[in-house]
Amino acid sequence: MRHPVFARIYARVRPQMDDHGAAEHRRRLLAGLTGQVVEVGAGDGGNFAHYPVEVTSVIAVEPEPYLRSKAEQQAVKAPVRVEVVNGTADRLPLESDSVDAVVTSLVLCSVPDQAVALAEAFRILRPGGELRFYEHVAAAGRMASVQKALDATIYPPLAGGCHLHRDTAAAITAAAFTITDLDRFDFPPTGFNPAAPHILGRAIRSEAS
Repeated sequence: MRHPVFARIYARVRPQMDDHGAAEHRRRLLAGLTGQVVEVGAGDGGNFAHYPVEVTSVIAVEPEPYLRSKAEQQAVKAPVRVEVVNGTADRLPLESDSVDAVVTSLVLCSVPDQAVALAEAFRILRPGGELRFYEHVAAAGRMASVQKALDATIYPPLAGGCHLHRDTAAAITAAAFTITDLDRFDFPPTGFNPAAPHILGRAIRSEAS
């Protein structure tokens, strides 16, 4: 899966986004994690520095070659052990019921099928395991129309397959997760930006599933 232009732009812009507030979102996303974690769509490794030391290992899955190489560089500097591997959200290279947490960070917007990706996350999680998510999502009102128009035309090809108008919280619930914590906010908080609506939260795989 190659998006060479988008990957290079993202790797340049991501640190700037972190400096303007995204780093704090990443810290919130990962706070309190323990055990073995899988990060789906790790990008250039922007989350790695924020993993708490209680995490025993992170398997970071990234299909885009340029971003994967950048993630490998970040993994060396991470406070926890990180293994960067090639793979996609719809076919994770892990056994069922094998990890304590799955992290998605600005990736469920770009997977071909959210239901398939979330089913894979559900599959590899141990019963009672956590899904941590930080995603930009569908807006309401007039902005929703703008998002839909962009999704139908130029945005996915320009943005590495990203779609703006996805109700990711509803998709998580539909995948049989129970959302236990959900924060909605705009980032950046001001200005006209179709990608501003975000969610950040946690969901649990049922013990009985």
